[in-house]
Amino acid sequence: MESFTHFKFWVLAIFVILHSGYGFYLPGSYPHKYAIGETLSVKVNSITSIDTEMPFSYYSLPFCKPKEGVKDSAENLGELLMGDRIENSPYRFKMHTNESEIFLCQSEPLSADSFKLLKKRIDEMYQVNLILDNLPAIRYTKKEGYFLRWTGYPVGIKVRDAYYVFNHLKFTVLVHKYEETNVAQVMGTGDAAEVIPSFGNGESEVPGYMVVGFQVVPCSFMHNAQSVKNLNMYDKYTSPVKCDPATVAMLIKENEPIVFTYEVTFEESDIKWPSRWDAYLKMEGSKVHWFSIMNSLMVITFLAGIVLVIFLRTVRRDLTRYDEIDKEAQAQMNEELSGWKLVVGDVFRAPNNASLLCVMMGDGVQILGMAVVTIMFAALGFMSPASRGTLLTGMLVFYMILGIAAGYVAVRLWRTISCGDHRGWASVSWKVACFFPGIAFLILTMLNFLLWHSNSTGAIPFSLFVVLILLWFCISVPLTLIGGYFGAKAPHIEYPVRTNQIPREIPAQKYPSWLLVLGAGTLPFGTLFIELFFIMSSIWMGRVYYVFGFLLIVFILLVVVCAEVSLVLTYMHLCVEDWKWWWKSFFASGSVAIYIFLYAVNYLIFDLKSLSGPVSAMLYLGYSLLMVLAIMLATGTVGFISSFWFVHYLFSSVKLD
Repeated sequence: MESFTHFKFWVLAIFVILHSGYGFYLPGSYPHKYAIGETLSVKVNSITSIDTEMPFSYYSLPFCKPKEGVKDSAENLGELLMGDRIENSPYRFKMHTNESEIFLCQSEPLSADSFKLLKKRIDEMYQVNLILDNLPAIRYTKKEGYFLRWTGYPVGIKVRDAYYVFNHLKFTVLVHKYEETNVAQVMGTGDAAEVIPSFGNGESEVPGYMVVGFQVVPCSFMHNAQSVKNLNMYDKYTSPVKCDPATVAMLIKENEPIVFTYEVTFEESDIKWPSRWDAYLKMEGSKVHWFSIMNSLMVITFLAGIVLVIFLRTVRRDLTRYDEIDKEAQAQMNEELSGWKLVVGDVFRAPNNASLLCVMMGDGVQILGMAVVTIMFAALGFMSPASRGTLLTGMLVFYMILGIAAGYVAVRLWRTISCGDHRGWASVSWKVACFFPGIAFLILTMLNFLLWHSNSTGAIPFSLFVVLILLWFCISVPLTLIGGYFGAKAPHIEYPVRTNQIPREIPAQKYPSWLLVLGAGTLPFGTLFIELFFIMSSIWMGRVYYVFGFLLIVFILLVVVCAEVSLVLTYMHLCVEDWKWWWKSFFASGSVAIYIFLYAVNYLIFDLKSLSGPVSAMLYLGYSLLMVLAIMLATGTVGFISSFWFVHYLFSSVKLD
């Protein structure tokens, strides 16, 4: 009875979490109540461009700086790795207080270098990214009767060889009246009374509002530089400012200053606080083509099902035929053996470069586990777009923790191949801990030199490099060695058949076996190429990716198809008496990485046409190469594990002398 009561409690808790939009908020995303007149501070992020893919500091351009000086906001590891540099800004609002013609500052006369840099950033279509209450500024434009949504606004615009800067910003802040509903009230308990602070009860409560939208309209307005000489920051501008986004007037010239102003309007909105990110998740170009993806999933699932059914029927027929032969003519069995039964004495012969295979398997398990856990947490909402950097931070944390699994799998496979000999397990563990991270550090270091040379905020600071190395050698490596120790103590997997001393000669094949292995990657690629477009757009086009639930489905389907493809090819090779299946089973599914890299090159040529300069192209190809290597290790691991299990099961099902 007590267990049933606990079960009812958890069902109720889950129901409340899923359905009480007002009462449940994910960690780090609680609403903030602002009283009327309370100060709202706008923050700035790095300026970005899809033309260069290199972020730069907001204050690298001649923008106004806050009176108290530029200060970095709290950042996590993921934000720093993504190139985000969130800093304070001089823009200040007062809750529910409309203001207009607010003078911000007058820049210093543009030097030759500043003038040249500003023109370059305008040519490269850099966007300014502002943040209010963790919401990026959103901009609406109208094109052919449709409203397009963009995050941020352009630095300026080029019109007939003349450069204009957007120096007046019209802000619209959408607010929703604060509603006193917290987790404690929803659950009917006082244990969580301090989760969301209360501000009084009844009608006497001071009115408060939550920010649910942040919009910006950039304008280019010609100010009178002489009239602002005696103005201080936040003073009223001397004349009305008409913000017309359809016209530009502030022409930038060398040795002349730029005057910056802004205005802000507050509007009450029906948007609830939990739904305030909906506008960003519906951005133009980020809408998922549900029908296309579902169609692809259905086709791949149907095809994989057919392959699986045919495969199981074929194997079952072979086993049944063998059983009949065994019963009818046991003495003549060895003379009538054919196909996979002929390689019984060689099927478990140690492969070439067995140590490398174990290392790649260990790293593959680590990457695969990291992907599974990260996608599951993201699908549950714990790594939403509202929490900047948490996705990348979570991936790093999960990767380090799963070093235990990597060491365990690699060493146990090593002992299995070595028929129980545990010597060399420490060497295998060290190689696992250094193989993929070492390649990743090598690629990132080379790309970082390019970013350092360009003074981009995308460059990893030296101090962060030191932190990453410490995390690697102080956490990841020890955990991998611990996993290897447990793998050395665990019993190795016993082979069901003995291996002959003299290897069997492999008959000549009509076609190269590796050609079939490389072609096998097309089927797994078909399961994810549509979803891959949206992931690439999220990374390189600045669009928000949010359908992690659907990504989880695609990921599961990818794992299933990789396992099936590797099983089929392993069986086909055994049937033609090719007992060298170890590496082929790994690359049968791992070859999907080749097609993903080709797709990345295709995306660079046709979708990132505006990508300018060899540095940007090298950055793109470098990061793509790192992503492809991780995918190859993960998918190859799935294929090898499934093939090893199948071969072990197949030769355990029959008794061959």
